[in-house]
Amino acid sequence: MARQFFRKASKTIMITSNLVLAICLIIGCYGGLIQKQSFWFTGLFTLASFYFLLLLTGFLIFWLFVRAKFALISTISILVCFPPLRDLVKLRLNDGFSVAKKKGALRVMSWNVEHFEIRSHNRNPEIKAAMLATINEMQPDIACFQEMVASENDNRAINYLPDFLQELGLPYYHYAYNPKLDYDSKHHFGIIIMSKYPIINSKTCSYPPHDYNSIFQYADMVKGTDTFRVYNVHLQSLKFTASNKSYINDPSINDQADLEKSKSVISKLKTGFIKRFRQSNHIRNSIEQSPFPVLVCGDFNDVPNSYAYYTIGKGLKNAFSEKGSGIGNTFDGIAPTLRIDQIFTDPRFEIIQYKRIRKKLSDHFPLITDLQWYNKE
Repeated sequence: MARQFFRKASKTIMITSNLVLAICLIIGCYGGLIQKQSFWFTGLFTLASFYFLLLLTGFLIFWLFVRAKFALISTISILVCFPPLRDLVKLRLNDGFSVAKKKGALRVMSWNVEHFEIRSHNRNPEIKAAMLATINEMQPDIACFQEMVASENDNRAINYLPDFLQELGLPYYHYAYNPKLDYDSKHHFGIIIMSKYPIINSKTCSYPPHDYNSIFQYADMVKGTDTFRVYNVHLQSLKFTASNKSYINDPSINDQADLEKSKSVISKLKTGFIKRFRQSNHIRNSIEQSPFPVLVCGDFNDVPNSYAYYTIGKGLKNAFSEKGSGIGNTFDGIAPTLRIDQIFTDPRFEIIQYKRIRKKLSDHFPLITDLQWYNKE
């Protein structure tokens, strides 16, 4: 009797758990479409989407061996979520990346350069040298950097901007920063667009509270007879401390200190989701007003299928989705599934190839894509 009860209870628990995971995956894949910031908590499900998918796959395999009909729970939920899952994982063989560009191709790089390691420059100058060498090896025509620390005027500065422009062969630029939030007395802290092509117009867009993450920029540039607008964005970061990251890697609630750590992590996640909601709307409004085809590069600090991803990427192609493979994580920390850096393009650009450069020179990996313009109109 007890054995029969145990088997029935176990079966009920397994089915219920499977159903809950199926619902969680659906929320994680489609929660980013909700247009209300009061639903910020759906972002938590989006962050965990890949893990929900893994667990559901485990249930699917389990039920196939135990009771095949219950495998439908996982199967149906995965099929329902298949369109957004295609942006999460790419099951394609990587065709490789040719450093040599095709004739007429436009090569774009996006990278959160984490200050070009200015803090450790005196001890480890080779890091900055390796970063610059990596950029030069790829020879981008356009480079969008986030967390750019540089000086435009003081040639005694460690990161003297004219030196960067000369060494990288990118003579045109637009540097966006808030002088009230300078890195130090010599260096600004912001985002920058560098280009081999003339910039005919540029703008720094800032919205309350006018902090670093509420600023984004764009530059209109001319390549041959074509004009396009390049956006560079860095959405609200989570500002996790070392203690927060340690807790995330090894979560536990054993005492009051652990409870406070968990509250701190949830609070920062909530703040990040809400701020990115607002920032994404501002960027989307600007994109819709652009008179030119757009490219959008940047550190979104959010994963595919999030509100930021859906809102900013609406109607655009994603370079990873078109040519990437695997999970394609771009952040070297916290979790191995965080693809939080993106390159979006106007649909009239053909995405020829894409590469995530797995070099641990910053806490983010640089992204490279080659584009070919073709006008369908």
